Amino acid sequence: MQWNLRMKAAERGIWKSAEMRRRLAEAGLEISAGKMSGLWTGTPTTIRLDDLDVICAVLECEPTDLLIREPEKVAALRPAEPEQQAANGPSVVPRLGRNRTAPPV
Repeated sequence: MQWNLRMKAAERGIWKSAEMRRRLAEAGLEISAGKMSGLWTGTPTTIRLDDLDVICAVLECEPTDLLIREPEKVAALRPAEPEQQAANGPSVVPRLGRNRTAPPV
């Protein structure tokens, strides 16, 4: 995912993180200067849904405007083709324990 906060803020005439922080505070979200800096300059690892809701309200946007999918990165993470997996055998091996039977074939 690509984080698009600065672009959306610029579209609303917000050019500095301090201005964004002030507007978030006016909307009821008190955020530390350090956390605001992280949101402003980079891609957050996590974000609370309540915080995202306030950010979207302030910027008059949807979460999909702030979080941009990157399908090419997802495609690069895909495992090998199913044909290759079938040739290598099953990737999940059941653990047989007390009172467990083997799965059906």
